[in-house]
Amino acid sequence: MSYFRITLMRSGIGLPKRVSGVLKALGLRQRMKTVYYPVTPEVAGQIMKVKELVEVTEVDKPMTIQELRATRKPDPGYYVESTVRQ
Repeated sequence: MSYFRITLMRSGIGLPKRVSGVLKALGLRQRMKTVYYPVTPEVAGQIMKVKELVEVTEVDKPMTIQELRATRKPDPGYYVESTVRQ
C-alpha cells in the first residue's frame, strides 16, 4: 500500500477559511510539518485544494517520528576520532 507524504511548505495565514479548513483537516498546523495518508481519491482532492502550499511525494511506507528527525538532522561537519585523556 502506498502513502502520500504531505509537507506544509508555505503558511496558510491570510488565506480563505476554506483553505485553512483543508489544512486543519489534513493535520497540517505549522510549516515543515509532515503527515502521511493512504493514497485515496478523497485525500488527493484535499491536496489539490492546497497544492500551492504543500509538497507531496508518494512513498511505500510512512516514516516514524524518529526517522523523520534523523533525516532532518544536519551533518555536524566534523568527526571526533578520539578524546584526549589527561
